[in-house]
Amino acid sequence: MKKQFLEVGKIVGTHGVRGEIRVNPWTDTHDFLTDFKTLYFNEGKESIDVKCRPHKNIVLMTVKGVDTVEKAENLRGKVLYINRDDVELPEGRNFVQDLIGCKVVDFDDKSIEYGEIKDVFKTGANDVYTVVKDGKEYLVPVIDSVVIEKNVDEGYVLIKAMKGLFDDED
Repeated sequence: MKKQFLEVGKIVGTHGVRGEIRVNPWTDTHDFLTDFKTLYFNEGKESIDVKCRPHKNIVLMTVKGVDTVEKAENLRGKVLYINRDDVELPEGRNFVQDLIGCKVVDFDDKSIEYGEIKDVFKTGANDVYTVVKDGKEYLVPVIDSVVIEKNVDEGYVLIKAMKGLFDDED
């Protein structure tokens, strides 16, 4: 089941003396958070009014009612969330959190299950799925010739495994 509120970053410190906050974003781009006027704490239980702007490799954020460095410091370490309903993803794009736990299955032979997605990370050219089966990790490149279909609603990803991708080394 998809979570309604998704983690998007963590407050890592303050910036200046007027209560601005430094956020380590867990998003594809640093400017993703600039589209939001409302973010959440506590897995969506507490909403906050915000303004965000990218700054180097972080995001600077002001929170309504937080106007001193002391108030901002009290927020350090908190995880920020967005409401899934506030985002419209482009066709074929998924939230990483929705991919985690999906079964990776062979496109040509559905009886072959390669494992479960445990993580997704970026490389210079493409994303890579970390797939785990029986305690072993495999790295699957997210490219059109390998990842054929993603169905996070049903909990699976269909792939055409490249030669050697799942070969166990002795």
